[in-house]
Amino acid sequence: MDEVLKQLLTLGRTYYEKREYARAEQYLSQVVERNQSFADVYNMLGVIYHDQGQYQKAQRAFEAALRLNPGYTDAALNLAITYNDTGKYREAQETYQQALTRSGAAPGKLDHFVEGKLANMYADIGDVYLSSGLYAEAIVEYERALGLRPTFVDIRARLAAAHRDQGQRERAIAEYEEIVRQSPGFLPARLNLGLCLYADGKKAEAARQWEEVLRLAPGNRSAEMYLKLAAAGPKG
Repeated sequence: MDEVLKQLLTLGRTYYEKREYARAEQYLSQVVERNQSFADVYNMLGVIYHDQGQYQKAQRAFEAALRLNPGYTDAALNLAITYNDTGKYREAQETYQQALTRSGAAPGKLDHFVEGKLANMYADIGDVYLSSGLYAEAIVEYERALGLRPTFVDIRARLAAAHRDQGQRERAIAEYEEIVRQSPGFLPARLNLGLCLYADGKKAEAARQWEEVLRLAPGNRSAEMYLKLAAAGPKG
């Protein structure tokens, strides 16, 4: 591989991973102009086109990825989603079943890879609802995601935030506590658990969470600030 192509690939993949799709597309498009042998480049371009609403271009990109690598489960699932979005439901179902077969899942059961991908898809939909203030709808999507992957603590944190923003503080506290149980070192959950507890009048419990953050991460500025504010606030 020549140095120019290698640099284009590196830049394209880096921007793609950062979800800076416009910049990623610039470099990945140059890659396929020079070399048409990278299945993952076509898959990334397909994801970018799908994100832009260019479903026909996305379909062609995913199909190109699968021609190069028929066992590319990620591209097959992305193609199935694109078929579904364009009303090609039979093709979507066939492609989806083929992806499951290739991934080794038992009939009627998703494999771990597919479950994880679907969980993240549900979570992404939840994010859209949450950013629009549609908390109930966001909660439904996050719960679907966690039904597939209950140990994805980042998704559970988003579910907790949706409950909190909807005014369901006790449910938010329960979700944050579950995150802390599953992943004691996940500091954002401890910080937010402390805030919810403090708002609920449980100031000593809140302080314990922030103190634990400082034990795990000495100098954490958020925890230090919350403790100072709590100490300066009304006693209770």
